[in-house]
Amino acid sequence: MRAGKADRRRQTHRAPTGLPSASALSSRPRAVVVGAGIAGLAAATGLAEHGVAVEIIERETYLGGRVGGWTESHHGTDFAMNRGFHAFFRQYYNLRALLRRVDPHLRMLTPVDDYPLVDAAGRRDSFRGLPRTPPWNALAFALRSPTFRLRDLARIEVRAAAPLATVSVPQTYHRLDHVDAETFLKDINFPDAARHLAFEVFSRSFFADPAQLSAAELATMFHIYFLGSNEGLIFDVPTSNYDTALWRPLRQYLTERDVRFRLHTEVLRVEANSTKTFRVHIDSGEHLDADAVVLATDVAGLQRIVAASSDLADELWRARIRRMRNAPNFAVHRLWLDRPVSPNRPAFLGTAGHKPLDNISVLERYEREAAHWAQEQHGSVVELHCYALGSRASGKAALRRLHELYPETTQAEVVFERVLQRNDCPLFAPGSYAHRPTVVTPQPGLVLAGDAIRIDLPVALMERAATTGWWAANTLLTRWGVAGHPLETVPTDGRWRPLRWLASREMQRLR
Repeated sequence: MRAGKADRRRQTHRAPTGLPSASALSSRPRAVVVGAGIAGLAAATGLAEHGVAVEIIERETYLGGRVGGWTESHHGTDFAMNRGFHAFFRQYYNLRALLRRVDPHLRMLTPVDDYPLVDAAGRRDSFRGLPRTPPWNALAFALRSPTFRLRDLARIEVRAAAPLATVSVPQTYHRLDHVDAETFLKDINFPDAARHLAFEVFSRSFFADPAQLSAAELATMFHIYFLGSNEGLIFDVPTSNYDTALWRPLRQYLTERDVRFRLHTEVLRVEANSTKTFRVHIDSGEHLDADAVVLATDVAGLQRIVAASSDLADELWRARIRRMRNAPNFAVHRLWLDRPVSPNRPAFLGTAGHKPLDNISVLERYEREAAHWAQEQHGSVVELHCYALGSRASGKAALRRLHELYPETTQAEVVFERVLQRNDCPLFAPGSYAHRPTVVTPQPGLVLAGDAIRIDLPVALMERAATTGWWAANTLLTRWGVAGHPLETVPTDGRWRPLRWLASREMQRLR
């Protein structure tokens, strides 16, 4: 991975203090972690490293959750498969801390030096060569972009837009969560073409159209990737499929720390006993007794388990779980083509105005398995993402868009293909922040983790999953008087004092 100086202004959240290990206690605590995605693996790592006995239960046959990987066979040939492209940004400090357990220098990651964005009119934006320091990175992007025009930027309602440039977590959620992202951008008179290109691409990375996304989430995302960090807008990707690059090594690391795994196993319900312990019932008919439980599942899994566990917590909390929603369907189309795409095609291309297509990845540019197949077969491995689909089918339309954008694929034959359509990503709808469940629950010893779980720190997507996982571990370790793990984020407040002052004035005026 390309070296670079870390942001000096990143914020460290100190580890809880206590005993160095649970081995110093009179009895060793036992924890069951439900879900082996990023959140569950971070929680298990945080607990196991400090001496807690951990058992992980996962319904799939692989680790990683929505960032998991596996192998499929077709006519005697193995094809590496996963849930689709993920960007490992440099400001994902807590996710990277997890991965450094097995690769201290993060050699499993390689940089994607640019990810162009193209709109329906053919205008193309690039993140290559931008300055890293905010706000000059965003300003340079705007000035050189064919989508942004100075006369349009001059029409922006500067005061109304100030909260976008001066995010403060959690205050931004109190100010903006009741507004949807589309309305907010219209209200500040953000240029229409630029809105569709830059902000729609980012909002749809939450698998939702801007009209369905909280403006607070959009503003926080803008802070994380643009104005809150000087880590830059360039990201890294694994050098091989997620199972081989990330999760098999981490499983070995955890196994060496006595973590037990039960894969292809589903949790049916969790009983809370009067002795302050838990009994976790699984689909084999067995049960596991534990001093603590981490529920690190997707929204549907969490709702199912809580609904079946009638004595957990209180009714207000259970109602919050029931109110959680998933974003609309998304689809991943992976195509193994019998001829290569043009050599100048980027590893990743974001699109706007090319519905239903949201981005195109050329996997042999970075992934070892795809590169090996493409070299042997003189072909390409191409992946198409389609977000916020609703009930629409995306396959033929996405392929037409690929042919329009990459005409050389028109004559290509598909050697093998896989289409995944899922509906398991959380929706951050306007007004949902106040009742979103947090890591801590009313049930002592029961904690939540995952990218759907509220944590009042500037994190999103995979980094929110990792951060809530570490936070869940720290919560339980503190309960037992054991020291926890430090966390890092981009600054929780906007970096630029003049913009913070302007935003404060605007908030006072609105009152």
